[in-house]
Amino acid sequence: MKTVERNVLVLAYLGDTIYENYVRRYLVLQDIANVNDLQKEAVSFVSARSQSRFVHLLIEEDFFSDEELSVIMRARNYKTTSHPKNCSITEYKYATGLESLIGYLSLENRNGRIDEIMEKILGGSLC
Repeated sequence: MKTVERNVLVLAYLGDTIYENYVRRYLVLQDIANVNDLQKEAVSFVSARSQSRFVHLLIEEDFFSDEELSVIMRARNYKTTSHPKNCSITEYKYATGLESLIGYLSLENRNGRIDEIMEKILGGSLC
């Protein structure tokens, strides 16, 4: 099966873990020594609301290729009625789009592009 044909929620399942790993590594490298503080800081990156905001900013900057936007929009348009209580369905769908894109890029072995996206989101500090 071609990666682009995979269920976007399956791609998001993979992308979620990759995204969170980047965020955790970034925060640890910021010398935050308290686990509770790490968790509080992580929410500013990993919540659906935050991920949706990042996607919108990157779309406005014309950062994504047409192929990448296609993956994001497929996930955004995926029919679902459930979402976390702390965000809107639209925010949830855009967050799923970002996670789907990261999962897609991972399966395509395009880890350099994942690095570029995460550097943009994390402020260019991936050291």
